[in-house]
Amino acid sequence: MPIVIGPQEIKEFDVDGLALRVFLKALEILGGPRKLIVLRNLTWVTSLMEAAYAVVLAEEAFKTEDDIAEFLGLTRQTVRNILRAEPELVLKKLEGELQEKSPRAHTAGGLAKLAYREIKEGRDALVFFSTALETGAQVLGVGWPAEVLARLKGFSWPASPEALAQRLSGLLVQGQDLGELIRRYPGDVAHPRELLRFLAEEVRKHQSRALSTDQ
Repeated sequence: MPIVIGPQEIKEFDVDGLALRVFLKALEILGGPRKLIVLRNLTWVTSLMEAAYAVVLAEEAFKTEDDIAEFLGLTRQTVRNILRAEPELVLKKLEGELQEKSPRAHTAGGLAKLAYREIKEGRDALVFFSTALETGAQVLGVGWPAEVLARLKGFSWPASPEALAQRLSGLLVQGQDLGELIRRYPGDVAHPRELLRFLAEEVRKHQSRALSTDQ
């Protein structure tokens, strides 16, 4: 099911939609969102989303490393590590790296490249994608980016935090209402990737505080 995000140029639509498909396919390869939930490792959400964008921008938009770094707000070296990752090597050592607090750029990149290849070869049946869009207000685990983008279909960018909050109100991730979280954003949100990155970081902070309290 394609997702259209706001009245932008057609290439931007394609980048956002394909990056989301790559992200969700990468989650599927990891073992599904439950795998990350069990490990309590939501830092992978941001890294996988950034890697998905990097791969799509390189392969579909033919952007340079510098262009991608500027677009995503990453260093050129991080982008290079993502794009030079070897998917097969990453899969061999993935289990151990899933335990790490911060995933390495080449690991996220390898997963994104493998997911992109699967999609381009026609193996992109995403059962989880349709399930995520049917969950309504109670979005759990790491599947929430799909629901966020679905709710923002037809949105204009940049967007004010208040306008975004109205659309996202009631979406709960780790007990946090995304509508309330986005109200903390300083200024207008320029692009969906910026929104997802901010929300993932806020959810991660909440998770870290919760873990500290439990210990």
